[in-house]
Amino acid sequence: MTVGRQWLFRIIALLIPVIALLLLEGGLRLAGFGGKLALFIDNPAHDDYLLPRPDILNRYFPEEVVPRVTMEANFFLRDKPDNGLRIFVQGGSTAAGFPYGLGASLAGMLEGRLRQSYPQRQVEVVNTAMSAVNSYLLADLADEIVSQQPDAVLIYAGHNEYLGIFGVGSHFQFGGPWITRAYLNLYQIAIVDALQSLYYTLLPITQTNESGRTFMAQVASDTVIPFRSPRYQQGLQQFETNMRKTLSVYQEAGVPVFISTIASNVRDQPPLGSTDTSDYRADVAFKKGQEALRRGNLTMASQHLRRARDYDTLRFRAPSDINTIIRKLAQLPGVTLVDAEARLRQRSEDGIIGNTLMLEHLHPNVPGYFLLADTFYQALHSSRLATGTYISTAEAWRHRPLLAAEEYAGYAQIQALKADFPFSATPVPIKLAPPEDQEQQLGKQYFEQAISWRKMVASLRELYLQQGNTPLAIKATMLLADALPHDPLTNEQAADMLFKHQRHAEALHYYRRAERAGSITSHLTSRMGLLEKRLR
Repeated sequence: MTVGRQWLFRIIALLIPVIALLLLEGGLRLAGFGGKLALFIDNPAHDDYLLPRPDILNRYFPEEVVPRVTMEANFFLRDKPDNGLRIFVQGGSTAAGFPYGLGASLAGMLEGRLRQSYPQRQVEVVNTAMSAVNSYLLADLADEIVSQQPDAVLIYAGHNEYLGIFGVGSHFQFGGPWITRAYLNLYQIAIVDALQSLYYTLLPITQTNESGRTFMAQVASDTVIPFRSPRYQQGLQQFETNMRKTLSVYQEAGVPVFISTIASNVRDQPPLGSTDTSDYRADVAFKKGQEALRRGNLTMASQHLRRARDYDTLRFRAPSDINTIIRKLAQLPGVTLVDAEARLRQRSEDGIIGNTLMLEHLHPNVPGYFLLADTFYQALHSSRLATGTYISTAEAWRHRPLLAAEEYAGYAQIQALKADFPFSATPVPIKLAPPEDQEQQLGKQYFEQAISWRKMVASLRELYLQQGNTPLAIKATMLLADALPHDPLTNEQAADMLFKHQRHAEALHYYRRAERAGSITSHLTSRMGLLEKRLR
């Protein structure tokens, strides 16, 4: 055999497995495996708008085992205007406004306030936060956020590194940080996607999607992660590594980042897990903290209660070390620290965060959510990014984008959460306070999924109009218009009501959106011209 033929056979031998892999890849793609679901998708009702994909977790998991968590729909323009101010929010359930929804989220609380600060700009605060996600998803989504030309990114995250999706103690993880990172770099390959599907087929993880159980009951695999243990350190390391990767993406794109410390309920939430495997029992520390509170020794109380949180072996709350990492990350170029934990401590009884601002272990109540958003607003206003008209805290509180029905639905959602693991060893019946009025009754119907959110808010709007409650009728109309940016009638109705009550900056925003959606009424054009002159 000639030397040339020998090399030919060698090349063919080398190409055979490559060709086989390519054929397998192609066949699997035809079968529906592989590919990358985009974070941002078209709004089917109006092609001027995009929205973050509500079912983005389908990117990572087979349909049979995908966590039952979605991102709430919110819209932004496909083409960023020249005068646009576009801000994206990343994080977990607190950043997303759980249990109240988008109105309590950072995006919901900030967008209207920033519109008032910048009446001549097209302000968009886009929520990409959702329950149970952690730093892995923040890093994976950063490039796609950059592609939408953000002027800033706001981050409130850190609670889900242990028992969130891909957390070190979660059912929804692949066996370690390096395997998870490798998967997140390769999941769009059909062969990897098929292997992942096989992995979940062979494991009994589908049992975690038990109907009727809360996600907290589904997610926890490792319920004992002692303080300073290898698993504990692994959670810290993955957080810092992933956040550095996330911040580097924004730094390279020249996008400023505002990252916040995170807060939890230490005063009134007993440890969710406390075992002798730790060198110091969390429940003992909590009792000592409560005793110190009764004696009025606030310094000692704070030390013990924080230690109780840090030594809690069931890690649904982030330990203090996460905030230490966040403060270190905030020293990187282009990153600004937003110290929300300090702000909430400042507004808490005895300077210790508890039930006055928290619903349970870590989700704020409405005043708590407002303080969180207000802390970000102050940081934005103090930065070079945002130097518009300052909107006072009192005015922003009066116009907070939440209705009483939504607050009742949120209260009911928390009762459902606390009726299951880890607050109760087994599910118990939910006990709701009877609705006190028609608003709460609508909130109860929404919680029970008897009506949609849109139906609830439309019914509230009619109720407020009948009662002559103009401020709440305006708020309900604005909420509907924000949920339907492609609806010219609803947006023009919101604009007309705001114009009548001399809320000119907000009125101009809704008139512009009504025009974009197709409204051609004569008074819209004349009022837009009038408002643009007044607000110059």
